[in-house]
Amino acid sequence: MADNATIETTNLSIGYVLKNGRRKKVHEQLDLVLHPGEVTCLLGLNGAGKSTLLRTLCGFQPPLAGSIRLMGKPLEEYSQHKFALTVGVVLTEKMNAGGITVYELVSLGRHPYTGFFGQLKPHDKEIISQSLESAGIAHKANNYVSELSDGERQKAMIAKALAQQCPVILLDEPTAFLDVTSRIETMVLLHKLATEQKKTILLSTHDLDLAIQMGDCLWLQEKGRPMACGTPEDLILSGAFGTFFGKEGIIFDPSTGKLNVEAPTCPVGVEGDFQTSYWVGNALVRNGYRPAPVNEKYVNINCKSSDCMMINWPDGMQKQAGSVAELINEIRK
Repeated sequence: MADNATIETTNLSIGYVLKNGRRKKVHEQLDLVLHPGEVTCLLGLNGAGKSTLLRTLCGFQPPLAGSIRLMGKPLEEYSQHKFALTVGVVLTEKMNAGGITVYELVSLGRHPYTGFFGQLKPHDKEIISQSLESAGIAHKANNYVSELSDGERQKAMIAKALAQQCPVILLDEPTAFLDVTSRIETMVLLHKLATEQKKTILLSTHDLDLAIQMGDCLWLQEKGRPMACGTPEDLILSGAFGTFFGKEGIIFDPSTGKLNVEAPTCPVGVEGDFQTSYWVGNALVRNGYRPAPVNEKYVNINCKSSDCMMINWPDGMQKQAGSVAELINEIRK
């Protein structure tokens, strides 16, 4: 068992047993480790097997081979009750719980502690209140779940997992149905929980930008190739992102951490104010040009500010542009 690991897999194979008894492998020979206090983001294209891996780590489907250890103990040795005390699971599916209040939903997280009758004691109520507060949804405690926005519902589900007081939280696409602001709020919340409460958090996501910004560790998953694991920065600098996500006509730009259309061959030199240069470069790529170091052999742009961009042509002609739209129009002439 790796030092301080909460979940560790050894030579794990994941997949399905078909009706005819044959096995369909999705991934094999996975040696993975999760640590407390970290947010790990599982990234991959559709069909890469992200949900299959999460379901296997949750014990919802058995591994085809290999082993999973949870808190140093084989996963198969956990009873349903003991597992609920150790791992909180938040799935992608929109919940059908509109007829209960947020408080009642979060109180379900105390079920492993309250026994058959589910009677909440003062200590349970205190934990529920703390969970609502930690998830930033306490102000909606008395609202019906049906009244919540998608982002608020996700916070309520995270609060329910917190009420379980488990050291590990696994989430399948927690930002899938959320708007931009809610996605950021959810990722900030999860990172805060990992940092302040030392939770081990693993989530699958398609949000490359947020994973790079907020993930302590990334798992890059693709069918037919080994999993790449590491900090976002190490994976970017090693070229792993370009290998995993680069497709025909699409490239991963290590300088920005974004997927872009393949860089055109027509170069335009750009220098000056960083922020203005960055967004000028964005507009150039969209319009069929490639930002490049300043060179007298082709058009050069000096970005002094967003309303003062000087275009320099190789023949010595100059023109000042007061906006990106004006600049692009001038280059096209």
